[in-house]
Amino acid sequence: MNDFETIDILLIEDNPNDAELTVRALKKNHLANRIYVAEDGAQALDILFARGKYSSRENAVPPKIVLLDLKLPKIGGLEVLKEIKSDERTKKVPVVVVTSSCEDPDIKEAYNLGANSYVVKPVGFEQFFEAMGNLGLYWLLVNQPPI
Repeated sequence: MNDFETIDILLIEDNPNDAELTVRALKKNHLANRIYVAEDGAQALDILFARGKYSSRENAVPPKIVLLDLKLPKIGGLEVLKEIKSDERTKKVPVVVVTSSCEDPDIKEAYNLGANSYVVKPVGFEQFFEAMGNLGLYWLLVNQPPI
């Protein structure tokens, strides 16, 4: 996607296989018209806050949802979550943590920092594909965000 002005879904995922499966699941449910994948925490924050090569997004609307992995290079997922939820421009954006970590401290910290949901990535292909499709359906079509 070259048009960074409007992003419905920001997927922050460093594993290319998981990112591809997530995008495919969203597309299958017709939910990926405007999706962008950030491969690390620093890139994600640059996109969200219109920094560096993404400065053309300066007046852009925030994404409708952020799907956030925790184990990221450069800046970890919990730090990304903290920055999203502490900034007036993005604090109301739903952030769904989608990670392989089922560690209790990670879950507690994610919710303490303002995560809207915490999903442990299913191991099997079909389960993963279905879970990502259901996430998109809920957060983009069922959930009613604040205006």
